[in-house]
Amino acid sequence: MASDQKFVDFIIDQIDYSEHVTCKKMFGEYGLYFDAKLFALVCDNKLFVKPTLAGRAYIVDVIEAPPYPGAKNQLLIEEQLEDRDWLKKLVTITVAELPEPKPKKKQ
Repeated sequence: MASDQKFVDFIIDQIDYSEHVTCKKMFGEYGLYFDAKLFALVCDNKLFVKPTLAGRAYIVDVIEAPPYPGAKNQLLIEEQLEDRDWLKKLVTITVAELPEPKPKKKQ
């Protein structure tokens, strides 16, 4: 089942980093980017954040699940979607720990 654009817009609004967070549609689902870093996926109207040590430490009860069949487990965020401050802090600490994207090769 594909995710709704309204749900993705809600998540982006909750994160409250409008100048940095963008989404890209991928196979009916969405990737969320902070500047150039992919930090989360929205699949089946669920938010999956890339796992980091800081993210796991910040989340009290970690739930891990694959966003789609065959994918690596990610941090599934359900209960805290309504808490803007909590979600914004999770994104901040996750993005800080993620490596910079590799530069694209010129053709």
